[in-house]
Amino acid sequence: MTDSDDGPHMKRGAEATESSTLSLDDGDIHVCQDGSRDAPALLLIHGSASSARSWDALVPMLTRSHHVVRIDLLGHGRSAKPADRGYALPDQARRTGAVLDRLGVEHAVVVGHSSGGAVATALAEQRPDLVTALALINTGPSLDALVAPQSTAVGLAQWPPTDEQLRRFASTAVSRAGYRIPADLLDEVRRMTLHTLTETMRATRDYLEQQTLPDRLTALGKPLLVIFGEDDRRWRSSSAADYRAVPGAKVELLPGLGHSPLLEDPPRTASPLLAFTTSHAVRGA
Repeated sequence: MTDSDDGPHMKRGAEATESSTLSLDDGDIHVCQDGSRDAPALLLIHGSASSARSWDALVPMLTRSHHVVRIDLLGHGRSAKPADRGYALPDQARRTGAVLDRLGVEHAVVVGHSSGGAVATALAEQRPDLVTALALINTGPSLDALVAPQSTAVGLAQWPPTDEQLRRFASTAVSRAGYRIPADLLDEVRRMTLHTLTETMRATRDYLEQQTLPDRLTALGKPLLVIFGEDDRRWRSSSAADYRAVPGAKVELLPGLGHSPLLEDPPRTASPLLAFTTSHAVRGA
């Protein structure tokens, strides 16, 4: 198990993202770090068919108060895409915990977008000592909340998909009028294999079929923030109310935004997120 440093990239003013690759037993995991290493740790987990790059616009707003860690889950982005490894959410959570251990992070507030929120929940189930609080962004609480079947993925008879297929697949990921998903994020889908795409989507289904997220989160007893774009076209935004069954949960609806508020309006997403993460951060993590 070796680590490699890809060096700083993606300049933001005087700052740069530190990019590295951690070699785990299951395969290489790409990691991005921003902000002071002495600040409280904040882990960001992307959704299916996405990558750490989906958080790019939000990160500069978070680094003022956090050591921000992002990873490409196995099968995504610049991480390995093996055909002989499990993509079940508990497996993804285990790898995520191993990454934080390797980085020396002992406590973290964990934020997940879409299916990344389910991975965050699985991580908290496995490592309650590591996860101090959870924030879920447009994460469906159960399969009953699903609007568009994930099995429609790209409707493919070929791989890699064409630009037209990618645009069709991504069309429900946003709802803000005039917003167009950046081409580099569409390219992240193309970097996947058909196997990793279908397996990761099936994994989310399986996890939600076993138990709903509100039930899992109630058992965990962790501070919880739920943010939902009110115009989500993948998960019914009204289902955000299901999380109110979790004692102490805070639910924030963002009008005019869809499934990906972190892309559609980063400042409006950052506002409730920062209020929550700073209040539950553990310094020296």
